[in-house]
Order: sequence, then C-alpha cells, then structure tokens
Amino acid sequence: MNSLWLDFNKKTNSFSSLSSDVESDVCIIGAGIFGLSCAYYLSNLGFKVTVLEKDDIGEKTTGHTTAKITSQHSLFYDYLINSYGKKFATDYLLANEKAIKNIKKIIDKEKIKCDFEYQNSYVYTTKKSELAKIKKEVAAVESLGFPCEFVTKTGLPFKIEGAICFKNQAQFHPLKYLYGLCNSISSHGGEIYTNTVVTDIEKDFDSNYLISTVDHTVKSKFVIVATHYPFINFPGMYFLKMYQSTSYIIAVDTKKTLFNGMYINDTNPIFSYRTVKYEGKELLLIGGGEHKTGQPSCYQDTYGILEEEARKFYPNCEVLYRWNTRDCISLDKISYIGQYASSMPNVFVGTGFKKWGMTLSNVAANIIADNICGKENKYAYLFKPSRLKPIKNRDEMKNILVQSTNSLVLDKFKSANMSFEEIQNDSGSIIEINNEKIGIYKNPDGKIYAVKPICTHLGCLLSWNDVDKTWDCPCHGSRFNFKGINLYDPAFKNLDIYDINPS
Repeated sequence: MNSLWLDFNKKTNSFSSLSSDVESDVCIIGAGIFGLSCAYYLSNLGFKVTVLEKDDIGEKTTGHTTAKITSQHSLFYDYLINSYGKKFATDYLLANEKAIKNIKKIIDKEKIKCDFEYQNSYVYTTKKSELAKIKKEVAAVESLGFPCEFVTKTGLPFKIEGAICFKNQAQFHPLKYLYGLCNSISSHGGEIYTNTVVTDIEKDFDSNYLISTVDHTVKSKFVIVATHYPFINFPGMYFLKMYQSTSYIIAVDTKKTLFNGMYINDTNPIFSYRTVKYEGKELLLIGGGEHKTGQPSCYQDTYGILEEEARKFYPNCEVLYRWNTRDCISLDKISYIGQYASSMPNVFVGTGFKKWGMTLSNVAANIIADNICGKENKYAYLFKPSRLKPIKNRDEMKNILVQSTNSLVLDKFKSANMSFEEIQNDSGSIIEINNEKIGIYKNPDGKIYAVKPICTHLGCLLSWNDVDKTWDCPCHGSRFNFKGINLYDPAFKNLDIYDINPS
C-alpha cells in the first residue's frame, strides 16, 4: 500500500522534467519539505530559484512521515543539556518553537488548506521503571524556562504511568502544505522540475556551479543539496557521519471516536500515535517497528506489531494504508545544516533530521536562506556540518565502520546461504552462480528478477527486504526495487540486471 498523504499526488497536476539548460541564482536539489521551504523563502526574497526533483513532489521522506510539527523530539533535552550545556539546549528548543510559528505564518499568508491544527504533544511510558526518565526530562525542560507538564492521564485507550506534555504543538497534511509552497514559488518566478535526476555538481570557471542532470545542466551561483541523504561523497563524507533508520506506519479506521493529541513512547517497542481527517472520517496513524535500514526484518516485527497494537484496543478496526519511512540520524543526534564542505563555498546542505523533519526543515531553510543573504543566523552554530566530536561519537562511528567493512569487503567473500531452488515465490535472496553473487526475486507467479546486488553508491553488498520486496543497503540506506530501479538515496543509479528467465 502507498502512503495516505501521497493519494493527494494523484489528484494534483505534476510538474515537467528539465528539458533544456538553464541559469539560476539558486539551484535546489530535492523537492521535499526542506528543499521547497528553502525555495519558498528565497523566491520570496527575489532570488531566481530552480528546484530539481528526482521523483515527484514530496514523494519520498516527506510523503511518508507522520507529519507532526513539534519541538518535542522524544526525550531529548536532558541529553542536550548533559552533552552541550543549557544554552545549546535552549537555542535548539527555541529554534524549533520558532519553526512551528513560521509554518503557521506561511500557511496563513499563502492561505494553504493543509489541515493544520494545534495539538498537545506527549512522550509517555507505560512502565514504572521508565518513569524516572520522564521526570528527569520534565526537570530538564523546566530548567530551560519552557512550560511543560507532567501528566498521568491522556486520551490514549490504555493506562500510562506518566508523560511529559508540550502544549501548542501541531500536525498537518504534508503534501497539501508542499503544493501550497509550490504555488507561491511558481508565482514568484521559481521553476520546479520533477523526474529529473542530478548526477553531479562541478565548479565552473566563473565561481558558479554546474549541476548536471542526465541530459541538461543548471548553472547557478548557489546550490542547496536537499536530497535527504547527501549524494556527493567527497568532500563532506556524510556517509561516515550518519546512518539511516526505517520506521513503519499504518492508517487505521477504528470505527470509534478518537482522542486528541500526538503521542510517542521512548523505549522499544516504540509506538507513535496521531489522528488525521480523511474523506469524512477520522483515522488513527500508528507508527513504530523501527530498525536500522538494511537490517533484515519481517512482517510481524514491522507492520504486524502495529496492526496487533491497533486490534488490541480497536478489535473491529480496518487498516486502510501501510507505508514506511526512513530518515538520516547523525552520530551525535544533531542535524547537519550549513555549508556542505569547506572546499565547496556557496553549496549548502540540510540532513540528519532524525525523524523530526517537519520543524527541523524550517529551521534549516531559514539558516541557509540567511547564509545566502549574508546574514548571521543565531541558531546556525547548533548544526554546523563540519563538527565532529570523536569522544561522543566513537561507539556509533565504530558501528558504521564495522558495517561498511563487512558489506564492502567481508560479506562479498561469504558463500550464499540459499540456493535458487530454496527461494519461494514472492521472496528473494542472494545466490551464487559461477562464483558471482546474484540477487534473485521470484514474484508470486514465479517470474524471476535478477540483479547485481551491489549498491551503486559505494559498492556495499545489498540485503533483501522481504517486507517491502526491495534490495536495501546496510551501509548507508540506499534502496532499490526488485527490478533494480533506485528508490532512495544516497545512490542514484539503478542496479545492473540480468535476464535469466527461460525464453
């Protein structure tokens, strides 16, 4: 099933692909919420903006989110205080609170009908053993001078031990919001091109950049890489500073009156809740099943655990949509926002939003717009991409290096653990033919799809995802469908394919 949000795309006119070489003040690569927020602010400031999108508007991460607009990024502020101090934690909180106000200001100014509504946001626990963590977070947030509340009762259909509540947070329909941004961008002379794959960024002789697509180029003074995962490996080396995490979401018709508020717990198994209005009904969104992208998973541990949770409280419910999302998480849990690398002046990046991209994308767009305008942004120091704190990051850095080493080198020498005959219909695995690894998928009718299971990003050995019928990269999170077509960055090239079906 597809995302509930993306049904809106079917009812909306698509943009065309880039059909000629163009020149621009700012070229933005990616038309998710971060890229289009940048385009909105800069086009309103009078810059000539060109947006290039590989797929369709918001089709990847933004279109697969729960779309909570909040500064409550799980239990985070006690961590920030202990790691970086109160000023840092305060500024992080204020930056995200300002983003909520900015989004509402845009919605009001542009008259965007996107189902925006204020909601209280809660991080809760059902375990007495976890209650101390909640109370510690309450004390941390209160020490920053921000109003929060400890509660023991909510609208959830089950008992909790306690929760921290942030008031005046919000939720909306992300695709409706994106198309509202698109209308404003276009009205200010901005150009948006979809189904346009960017393959490279090169410095020109006159201090501009040439952004290459498959057939054409964009010449621009400024470039913003808004591709979720940065696809230029050197310089920047973001592949050593982030990993991707996948979560799953279901939209459920409970056939009952639902509660107010947005909810998430902080320990596994994680469950996230919010409501959404859809075709005259109020549906419940339940998210969870989180795991590192590329790790083997099964239906029961992903969609299955969410459906079980829904039917526990709503036995007669109907699951209308299922989808999953992935997001980049930095080693220190702070986003990378700012100059892409010291050797790439006027090229900017925003990534590592760790599943809280609705607010962080607006924070990032304002930081980068200020940077392009030559203005100092008071929150820019929080997210400087060039930072690296080895002591705080060493465990996750070690995990990334070990996983990359295994997938790049060691796993390629291991024998495949399954034969062709053992692969069931509607499933896949890696087998060996003449000492070469081949990725095989058999569809429900037994038709065979064969690919070279080597990621086109940096050459890691892919793993088969039997839940979504995709080939996933355990190193950096790239994804390909069973036909070898690239779905998610940082890779942008398709896999090599083999024709081994009998004629």
